[in-house]
Amino acid sequence: MTYEILLFLHVIGAMVLLGTGAGIAFFMVVSHHSRDPALIAHVAGIVVLADTLFTATAAVAQPITGYLLAQEVGWALTEGWVALSLALYLVVGAFWLPVVWMQIRMRNLARQAREAGAALPEAYFRLYRWWFACGFPAFAAVLAILWLMLTKPAL
Repeated sequence: MTYEILLFLHVIGAMVLLGTGAGIAFFMVVSHHSRDPALIAHVAGIVVLADTLFTATAAVAQPITGYLLAQEVGWALTEGWVALSLALYLVVGAFWLPVVWMQIRMRNLARQAREAGAALPEAYFRLYRWWFACGFPAFAAVLAILWLMLTKPAL
């Protein structure tokens, strides 16, 4: 593959990760504030689907296109900004994987509350707090990776 194609695919992957992550967070937060189990169940179902289709696909493609891009250009994976990007990518994954499980669980709890005509259980709110907290370091790490990719600082 040529450099331009690899770069294009890598940038598209980064955009999907950032955009889908931001969109998911926005819709989950807005639906959560309604405290409506039916709305939350619906939105969380869409969020889980989006994470599966878009985020997971981009999360797999990013290290592949990044590796091929580094090989094409001649960057060592141990080069400062590349190594830091890889470390931050692991940080993102360490927060994203539990968040996916939390989203599925919150969706299921909201569905159960909707079907029972009941309020959301405390377990939902506890998961939401953890989900919300995990978003900050993951999002910050994604932004840091984008900055490293764009500036390629000498580290």
